[in-house]
Parts: sequence; structure tokens; C-alpha cells
Amino acid sequence: MAWINVLARVVAGHGVASGIANDPRFPEGTLAMQKPFFRERGLDLGKFHEGTLNLSIEPHQYAIRQAAFSFKQVNWSPDLPAEDFSFFNCRLKTEDMRKYVDGLVYYPHPETKPEFFQDPTTLEILTSFISDAHTDAVIDLQMPNAEMIIE
Repeated sequence: MAWINVLARVVAGHGVASGIANDPRFPEGTLAMQKPFFRERGLDLGKFHEGTLNLSIEPHQYAIRQAAFSFKQVNWSPDLPAEDFSFFNCRLKTEDMRKYVDGLVYYPHPETKPEFFQDPTTLEILTSFISDAHTDAVIDLQMPNAEMIIE
């Protein structure tokens, strides 16, 4: 499998995936609410940290080819309409890490997403907790060329 490589920078997110935004609609975070719906459709996110790592690939943008997982009309919240989600394989590491860690690009489709939009140069990543992935940290991000491309 061919992998594409891009250097990314950690940027602040909305805080709703992890629950740190204190939105009363998502007291434990949106990911905690969504995980059971993804699991029943065949994607277990249990090994990942319950929050997204937001990575800016600016000045580049990404384009979708073929998702590893796609789910249509996931009705995960009583307060929001159903959404479509796709997930793409990735791996990443910081300068201090010797090996890449596996992750998934978490992609709520913008055409069905009611709020909390991302910049077109920002990818939301699900992975294990990385202690040195602080704001502005540089991340070496790799994705399968068959799933996404960097423009």
C-alpha cells in the first residue's frame, strides 16, 4: 500500500468531541455518544482517545478518494439531524516518537453536519492519547494514497 506523507500542525478544535466544551447537549462529548452507533455498524473505536486531534495541513488541502468505513444517516443525537460519517486510515508520529501510531481520519460529512465545521485544511484524527501533541506541535501524518490525497 502506498502512503502519502504531510507535515501537519496541531490546532485547537471546538472541544465538543471530547466534551471539554461543556455543551449540555453532549455532556460526555460527541464521540462518546457516537461510538455505540459506529460499533453496531462494524467500527469499534474503543482503542482511541475520546477526542479528536485536529491537524492543519495548510497550505495543502485534502481530497477524498475511498473511505475505509462510511456510514449514512447516523441518528446519534436527539438534538441534531442524522449525519453521514466516513473514516480513513492514517498513522502519525511526533518528533519524539520512534514509531508511527495508527489512527483514523474522522470525517463527518459537511453536507449533513449541522454545526462545528472545520477549515478545509484541517483533519480530525482519532488515535491513542499522545502526550506531546500540544497546540502547534508538528506531526508527521501519513495516509493511504488509495483513501485520500493531499493537494
